[in-house]
Amino acid sequence: MSKSFISFGLLCGLLMPPLALAQNPAPTSPAPQSSLTVTVVSPQSISLAQKINANGNLAAWQEAVIGAEANGLKITEVRVNVGDRVQRGDVLAVLQSDTLRAELAQAEAALAEATASAQEAKAQSDRARSLQQQGFFSNAQLSQTLAADASAQARVQSARAMVQLQNVRLSQTQVRAPDAGVISARQATVGSVVGAGTELFRLIRQGRTEWRAEVTAAEIGRIQVGAPVQIKAASGQQLQGKVRMVAPSVDAQTRNAIVYVDLPAATGSARPGMYAQGEIALGHSQALTVPQTAVVVRDGFSYVYTVGADQKVSQLKVQTGRQSGDRIEVTRGLKADARVVASGGAFLNHGDTVRVVDAPTSLAAPAAPASK
Repeated sequence: MSKSFISFGLLCGLLMPPLALAQNPAPTSPAPQSSLTVTVVSPQSISLAQKINANGNLAAWQEAVIGAEANGLKITEVRVNVGDRVQRGDVLAVLQSDTLRAELAQAEAALAEATASAQEAKAQSDRARSLQQQGFFSNAQLSQTLAADASAQARVQSARAMVQLQNVRLSQTQVRAPDAGVISARQATVGSVVGAGTELFRLIRQGRTEWRAEVTAAEIGRIQVGAPVQIKAASGQQLQGKVRMVAPSVDAQTRNAIVYVDLPAATGSARPGMYAQGEIALGHSQALTVPQTAVVVRDGFSYVYTVGADQKVSQLKVQTGRQSGDRIEVTRGLKADARVVASGGAFLNHGDTVRVVDAPTSLAAPAAPASK
């Protein structure tokens, strides 16, 4: 009897688990829960400044080459150095003038001699006219006297021209500045003998500097003469300028054109030859913008996250453009009526379910930012 009882107990034990499972069915999976609370904003259309970013070098507006006009003279004095500011007509260097002064004195003596001879010839011609009227001089003799008088007068003019020439040569012993400006280079050395045309100095005319910006051929037509330009030199100095001229041709090698930008005469630490970056203003235009915190950069691409009616997040690839304050322009990939996640996109993935709260006033309706 004990064996039957044990067998019945084992049988009941084997049957009990299925019955228990039937009485306690498996629980159903819970409804998906939102993973993050986000704030959504609508893209805003605001007026942004249009600019062209460009690179280039600072250069002298015009650089005058100052050379020697006299030939074979020795430099006896140099009065300026590189960096000195000079005015028009200032003496920069002095050449030896002893020989030219002697030649001038000789020319003046020749002029005096020619003048005396001319006076004598004039007196002879006057007497000849008087005697010819009285019948003592023939017409041939009178013609000879008048010719001698004319020749004497011509010799006076020639001697006077020689004196003027020697004065000009003497004045060339003083090398003068052709314009006001800054001395940018000096080759003149005391004691050296220079020839005509030898370069002695270089002068930045009026101390003016310009920025020569390189722009692409597609951007030339958008740039207007007189447009304001903001420049940052390699020294860190900020400069304000205006477009003076756009080059009439494009470089055949680089396909770039040069834009010439006038800068103030006193440029501080900025110097010709420095590299500089700048922005050329083109005016203003309307732009669709979102907060900069709404844009997420992944793998070199920009994305924004939008929230649909089902509270699910969609990842959109966009192209960005200009920035102003805390807002950034979206040029492609976003509709104007989209609901954009204002911040925290780096913690979201495509298809996540979120809980949406109202946006602060500063994000929902931003004031139009001042253009840079």
